[in-house]
Amino acid sequence: MAKRLQVILKDPDYREIQRVARSRHMSVAEWVRQALDLARRRDPVGSVSKKLEVIHAAAQHDYPVSEIDGMLAEIERGYGTGAHP
Repeated sequence: MAKRLQVILKDPDYREIQRVARSRHMSVAEWVRQALDLARRRDPVGSVSKKLEVIHAAAQHDYPVSEIDGMLAEIERGYGTGAHP
């Protein structure tokens, strides 16, 4: 479901947004949606302490790995098979 958002801007601010949107061949509404989406993606989700807790928990596991040369060779062999994950 879509929601309507009303934002009050001073005339110079609105004109600048309008100019930028026009230069990108888009409506002011589309420019604002994209700007809000970009701002939302830049904001970190979750607390730093929670992220560190998850990293610490993952580091406690013993994951099977091989030497880097062996892993790179396996990757290269996989490219030649045409197999996709």
